[in-house]
Amino acid sequence: MANYYVNKEAQSNGDHEVHVSTCQKLPLPQNRISLGEFASCHGAVQEARKHYAQVDGCYHCCNACHRS
Repeated sequence: MANYYVNKEAQSNGDHEVHVSTCQKLPLPQNRISLGEFASCHGAVQEARKHYAQVDGCYHCCNACHRS
């Protein structure tokens, strides 16, 4: 299990990226929402969709959930 966060700030394409807590690209505390603990990024992305309609996994730490 790992702790996941979603970035409050959207990327230029509108995506809010999901990150694991150990990611080097993890947003600053004021720019992220805690999603909780999940066994994989898939559950974290589903949880992030409760906050934002457009969500993507981070290329670096959630590559299995990264679509573009």
